[in-house]
Amino acid sequence: MSTNDLNERVLAAKADVEARGETFYPGASRIHLAAFPPKERWSDWVELDSKAWPEKVERRYALVPTTCFNCESACGLLAYVDRDTLEVRKFEGNPEHPGSRGRNCAKGPATLNQITDPDRILAPLRRVGERGEGKWEPVAWDDALDDIAGRIRAALLEERHEEVMYHVGRPGEDGFTERTLAAWGVDGHNSHTNICSSGARAGYHFWMGMDRPSPDHVNADAILLVSSHLEAGHYFNPHAQRVMEGKKNGAKLIVFDTRLSNTATHADHWLSTYPGSEAAVLLAVANHLIQTGAYNAGFVERWWNWKEYLEEVHPDESPTFARFQAALADLYSSYTFEFAARESGVPEATIRAVAEVVAGAGTRLSTHNWRSAAAGNLGGWQVARTLFLLNALMGAVAVPGSTFPNSWNKYVPRPIHLPPRHPAHWNELTWPHEYPLSLMEMSFLLPHLMEKQDGYVDVYFTRVYNPVWTNPDGFSWIEMLTNPDRIGLHIALTPTWNETAFFADYVLPMGHSAERHDLTSYEQYDGRWIGFRQPVGRRMKEMAGEAVTTTLGTNPGEVWEENEFWMELTWRIDPDGALGIRSFFESRERPGEKLSVDEYYGWMFENSVPGLPEAAAADGVSPLEYMRRYGAFEISRQVGAVYEEEVPEAELEDLHVDGAGRAFTRAPKPPSKNVVPLPPLDPDDDGRRRVGVEVGGTVLRGWPTKTGKLEFWSRTLAEWGWQELAIPTYAKSHVHPDRLESGQFCLISTFRLPVQIHTRSANAKWLNEIAHTNPLWLHPTDARPMGVETGDLVRVETRIGHFVVKAWVTEGIHPGVVACSHHMGRWRLREGQRLSMGTADLDQQGPAWKLTRKKGTGPFQSPDADTSRIWWTDVGVHQNMTFPVQPDPISGAHCWHQAVRVTPARSGDRYGDIVVDTERSREAFQDWLTLARPAEAHSPDGTRRPYWLLRPVRPEREAYKLPKEPESV
Repeated sequence: MSTNDLNERVLAAKADVEARGETFYPGASRIHLAAFPPKERWSDWVELDSKAWPEKVERRYALVPTTCFNCESACGLLAYVDRDTLEVRKFEGNPEHPGSRGRNCAKGPATLNQITDPDRILAPLRRVGERGEGKWEPVAWDDALDDIAGRIRAALLEERHEEVMYHVGRPGEDGFTERTLAAWGVDGHNSHTNICSSGARAGYHFWMGMDRPSPDHVNADAILLVSSHLEAGHYFNPHAQRVMEGKKNGAKLIVFDTRLSNTATHADHWLSTYPGSEAAVLLAVANHLIQTGAYNAGFVERWWNWKEYLEEVHPDESPTFARFQAALADLYSSYTFEFAARESGVPEATIRAVAEVVAGAGTRLSTHNWRSAAAGNLGGWQVARTLFLLNALMGAVAVPGSTFPNSWNKYVPRPIHLPPRHPAHWNELTWPHEYPLSLMEMSFLLPHLMEKQDGYVDVYFTRVYNPVWTNPDGFSWIEMLTNPDRIGLHIALTPTWNETAFFADYVLPMGHSAERHDLTSYEQYDGRWIGFRQPVGRRMKEMAGEAVTTTLGTNPGEVWEENEFWMELTWRIDPDGALGIRSFFESRERPGEKLSVDEYYGWMFENSVPGLPEAAAADGVSPLEYMRRYGAFEISRQVGAVYEEEVPEAELEDLHVDGAGRAFTRAPKPPSKNVVPLPPLDPDDDGRRRVGVEVGGTVLRGWPTKTGKLEFWSRTLAEWGWQELAIPTYAKSHVHPDRLESGQFCLISTFRLPVQIHTRSANAKWLNEIAHTNPLWLHPTDARPMGVETGDLVRVETRIGHFVVKAWVTEGIHPGVVACSHHMGRWRLREGQRLSMGTADLDQQGPAWKLTRKKGTGPFQSPDADTSRIWWTDVGVHQNMTFPVQPDPISGAHCWHQAVRVTPARSGDRYGDIVVDTERSREAFQDWLTLARPAEAHSPDGTRRPYWLLRPVRPEREAYKLPKEPESV
């Protein structure tokens, strides 16, 4: 076959593609050459096998869309399935996906490694020895389901609802499992968020009632990132491409990052701030805007709750906007460039230059903070609060080039069944009274709360979560998981071995991203979309005309998927429907029969996604088939400033506007197809529902906050005992130089390498070849007095123990600060991922624990020939186990930064050594607990937590009431 013959069939030039009536997806030039096969040929695509070069060997593929599950971005993937063998040959980007737009980071294509991993778990396993002993036997799915369902049913019948807990790392779906728990009536949802993003999310939530930012980087004039988002941020790929587009369009990039990250190398202004000083710098920028009058006074007057602030904080003064402007100038006058430079170590001139860029951007200022400083520091939530202060000052909120709230750039379709029930009880193990303002569950404290409350969980699920390795204080987790008086039955739902699964009672294999159904929607630009993850093997069988009723059997081995697992488990918990649970998983098409995933998603796509039925009809297919073919659908773009929308007259029945301008109506709330979580706002005294806020004589939608405005001053913070932090402000971190002892460093552990993601990338050989070590970043001025050079072993001492790691001496870190990446240091005692897990010995003498590296990785024989070519041995060091728990008393987030001492390794120290005393862990927990301001001492209304704050699986209102103290006898 000649090249000319090939060109006639597959020529990628735009004119030729469009002349064939096919969809043209432009490549990097965005002009002439196609980068992806046209969707019209996805069912039967032919291309040359690159491995056969120089021979021209054709491969026939079916391209099946799904989405990546290696981080929360849920970028689109196309699985290239060999039509002859039905094997997935590769994964590439899906150009139909509005968020990722056909582009992927390294983690997307590496999905191929995960589904072909020779060490993956392919059948259900049941423990036969002691927990952690490593003795397992195969078990039938039916037997495992009956055992688990029987225990849950007994717990529900015996009113032990609090003894059922589901602990999730990355949900990867929009609410399916939360609705399952709600149907069970169980307040047992426990997430990882308080070791991840809840610090930043709390800062945003207190401002706008929604807890995530959605920056419009492409249209910005200034992009301000607090951390290395381009390199390794949460929405790495969707945001990175848009940051670079914004720069190409002329935007200035400002990066706050203590390290010289990849993102920082792209910045016009890189600020290597001392950890915890970020809010001081942001407030200096804010002060510049205020003192020079460069802020958007019209927006502030219209949309801030400034009047409430004056009435509460300055009750003796006239509540005029002019008075507020004067108060605002006074509040922030001390945050000078000089002060910020002193706190941060960043030159005054650099901070001033950044302030001028922000001032010049006007409303086109996009900002973002997710983890980084917000996750590292005591009071880190104020980093997000002070960052958004800049947007709020400039009016750069939900307009082109600014930052939007996530809920307006997200779409969660109403499912076929939406359980109206709420749990009747409150779970103190996940929402303890000491942390009433915690934005999410206090999950990382579970071992300590179990001990403090003498708690017990009879059925404990871990899903896409590895707390022994991911959380701080991992040895305390091992103590809890191996104690039958704390955990009755532990079920690890995982496709691959991890350090927590070693201590489970059941290990049940769930599918990777190409082996499961999920629906996702994330805030990645000013638009709303849904992405559909689907099992590729199942889709191929359906395309071949086979009738498929379950994903089990279409995946490798006996690998299943969670959606069908939860449906089946629920039917076994409530086999006759007597508990009122089964009905939420019954078919509408076939009453009395079990709901299928096809009906679940088919109903949703037909009834709850605007525009999808019409798009499907134009293609001559059902909405479900449309999503199976293309994998994503954009519902709308340029959503805009929802807060400025005028409320229709039909919704203003018996309108009442209170003294604060909040508007209430007796008109019922119009049904919404989008069930994205929003705060529940209380009605007025006569039962009218909140409908908006009156501004300038017109009722507008406003914000889902207590006031309907952006809350510069938070009544919630003030009334719950934190008056001093009720406005955006700066408080010294626990690692501020004033709080460190002589010779201590601040250790940053919150950054990741861009190709690794928590525990999920351990079985991806390509990713591990790229990145498999995590040395300690150490500035030359700090290394020199120690006599330490790159490659030397150093001991890093924390409050509860130490770890031994190699040093990397570099000027890319702030002096006085050291840094070590997470996502490294995987270990196994016996079974596990040989690609990335070192073998280790675990020794315990009372509270004294030691993990000793026996061997790293290396070549081994397997069905995958590449495993014999592994050339590296290092797998990094597991630092998290040496960190005590450090809960922020407001947001509840773990404050990751550590006060440490760094010394040359001592005699007997070996690379990878981990030593911890869990008695010291308990002492650290008690010390941080003293910072809390418990609900019983500070609740203004006798409740456990402000009802309006967002919460997964929200209990009944009655459950919010603090328990009455028992009467003395």
